Amino acid sequence: MAVPKQKLSRTRTHRRRAENLYKAVETPLSKCPNCGEPRLPHRVCLRCGFYKGKQVLEFEEGSEEKK
Repeated sequence: MAVPKQKLSRTRTHRRRAENLYKAVETPLSKCPNCGEPRLPHRVCLRCGFYKGKQVLEFEEGSEEKK
């Protein structure tokens, strides 16, 4: 089994691992089957209040819906 000749310093280790921290992460969005708005998967749609085909959130008639 291969063994490193010298111990890597913390700076070198952190510098190597830091590349992954700064990459842009694309948020996965799915389409709400009820209203068609983009929403996060496994979350309630904030526009219509539906989750898995059921009304979970109810909005008041006069209030502005969240976006």
